[in-house]
Amino acid sequence: MTPTSTTTTTTTTDDKIKVLLADDQKMIRQGFGYVINLQNDMELVGEAADGNEAVELALALRPDIILMDIQMPGMTGIEAAQTIMKQLPQAKIVILTTFNDPDYIYQVIRSGAVGYLLKDADVEDMLGAVRSAYRGEAVYRTDLAADALSRAVASGCIIPEAGTKPVLLEALTEREQEILQEMAYGLRNDSIARKLVITEGTVKSHVHRILQKFGCEDRTQVVVTALRHGMVK
Repeated sequence: MTPTSTTTTTTTTDDKIKVLLADDQKMIRQGFGYVINLQNDMELVGEAADGNEAVELALALRPDIILMDIQMPGMTGIEAAQTIMKQLPQAKIVILTTFNDPDYIYQVIRSGAVGYLLKDADVEDMLGAVRSAYRGEAVYRTDLAADALSRAVASGCIIPEAGTKPVLLEALTEREQEILQEMAYGLRNDSIARKLVITEGTVKSHVHRILQKFGCEDRTQVVVTALRHGMVK
């Protein structure tokens, strides 16, 4: 398939979530792009028809969120994500795919992407994933994600340097470690509160302390660090 020409908007609004969409199917790009531009809090700043184009646009446009298909010509979405993360470690990439496959999810985790969403998800789920990723939350919302997360940690493959540990400003308490584990599974504060039978305010306080101890700015940075260093199961 010959990639179509890249389409980008010429103006952006600072207070909107800037989204880059990468998919080799024009109808998918048009459909998702139309829905994104209907939202008051987000806008589509670019479209890419293959992985190489996705990398080029990501580096040029510095979008807040990148929605990336897996199967694309030239360079896969996972390869593109890995390339982007090396040059833009702050990038927040959500993989959009038709494959509910633990091996793909596992590779996505290793690539540094913050989310994995099936294309047959409701539109509101897709928009929610964009907003969640923008807030710094992990969005691995498939029934196989938990297993893949466990495999990623157990293998040790995503730890960049064997034996290294992140330098925390202060050791995590038992409750903070418990909440960190739930964060790694992509649970939001209200869900963590219900699961652990504590108040949402208590969860927020613990999350704030966890961010401070890791020296990270958002939840995604903490989760990625914890995964890469085997701190969660």
